[in-house]
Amino acid sequence: MKAQPSTATLDSVDRRILSELGTNPELTNKALASRLGLAESTCAYRLRALRENGVITGRRLDVDARSLGYPLQAVIKVRLGSHSQEHVEKLYDDLTATPGVIQAYHLGGADDFHLHVAVEDAEALRDFVLQHVTVHRVVRQTETQLVFELRDGPGVLPRETA
Repeated sequence: MKAQPSTATLDSVDRRILSELGTNPELTNKALASRLGLAESTCAYRLRALRENGVITGRRLDVDARSLGYPLQAVIKVRLGSHSQEHVEKLYDDLTATPGVIQAYHLGGADDFHLHVAVEDAEALRDFVLQHVTVHRVVRQTETQLVFELRDGPGVLPRETA
């Protein structure tokens, strides 16, 4: 496991790279280097270092679930009856491997997990809870909330101002 990145290790060039990629993650290295006034090799080296140091943790494709036939989204709150490490890890592994799960959060507080899911309809949502969540003996209670609308926030990437 990689060490957690320190914000102190990021200089202004790193922050500018992150800002540009945050605005347009599809920029090529050449375009990014040009925008920042860097040599392409320097830009490629910096990007590689940001990945290796765990600052950039991955790449993802965001897909509209509705266009794939999953128009109903919900958050399922899960409370456990017991909290042995083995059972919690098994449940978490099973939940994150279940088709339809967009994100799974392991939490501290009243709820132990929140699952953001996308399904075909209300019946599929009911079946999801019954077939993939409450089948685990460690699950004590669930509460399902429908998502009416979802908006992304600005996140934590630095934004350069003109």
